[in-house]
Amino acid sequence: MSVGFLFVLMLFYINLSFGIYDMTFSQLVETLFLQHVSEKLDMVVFQLRLPRMILAAFVGIGLGVAGAVLQGISKNKLADPGILGINSGAGAAIVVFMFFFQGQQAVTSWVATMTMPLFGLLGGLCAALCIFFISRENGRLDSQRLLLTGIAIGSGFGAFTVFLSLKMKAQDFEMATVWLSGSIYNANWIYILTIIPWFLLCLPIILRKSYLLDLFQLSEESQISVGVSVEKEKIFLLISSIGLVSACVSVAGSISFVGLIAPHIARLLVGHNHKNIVPLSALIGMILLVGSDFIGKTVVAPAEIPVGIVIAIIGVPYFVYLLFKNKEV
Repeated sequence: MSVGFLFVLMLFYINLSFGIYDMTFSQLVETLFLQHVSEKLDMVVFQLRLPRMILAAFVGIGLGVAGAVLQGISKNKLADPGILGINSGAGAAIVVFMFFFQGQQAVTSWVATMTMPLFGLLGGLCAALCIFFISRENGRLDSQRLLLTGIAIGSGFGAFTVFLSLKMKAQDFEMATVWLSGSIYNANWIYILTIIPWFLLCLPIILRKSYLLDLFQLSEESQISVGVSVEKEKIFLLISSIGLVSACVSVAGSISFVGLIAPHIARLLVGHNHKNIVPLSALIGMILLVGSDFIGKTVVAPAEIPVGIVIAIIGVPYFVYLLFKNKEV
């Protein structure tokens, strides 16, 4: 964790200092502490780079933690909010919101931004319920069917999302297309304030109940014998993780593979105790998102590659590697 925090601090410095407009260390410090600030430096740091970096950090934390929870609940190391279709369900619901309400003058940008995660939560819950209902066999969750069901449900929601976005006006369609690819290029302080309540609500529940994820690796009879209310606790954790995913999707679009990669790296570093895996997954997810966003905005500058595409370039080979490694799938 200490090494990870040092790495995060390094990424924060790189993100704030380097780009189309480079800054020296002294300029950065003076700007952050409001000493001899020029309007140009103030705009670059506080209006462009800092909110984007903070939003990427929050999204990375949310997706990393949600991935660790889903892998623990499903007993499937390939589980991920994107691969299981939860991202697609949340994204479809948010596109429905954008289609029917975003263009109305009566809905202010603040109200719309605050309401979008609620729609995402409903869509994510709908996708999760479909996936877990179909994947259950004889009252138990079949981890072998979970991945295939998630891919199928995700594809269905994805097709519906594309169909609905094609019905939008040209300007709204362009915005929805960029958003669906997974991008935080339009990050602002309103987005950050919007998702903070979801993190304050869901993260403490997950951290407090993270020890249960160790017990979920046992058979259901063993869980009941030690006094665990299995279904109730799974529902609490599942709703909390979907709440995090929905908040992230509402401000950054559908970003896959973070919830797959971060828990795997955490498990390799600290073992199988979820009290250690969950916070480390949050830290690794933050590193992945902040680093990928910096790559996306600098490699082809002044153009940008959406952070979702950068993560996919990293995640797809890793996913294929895990498919070959895991004999159960």
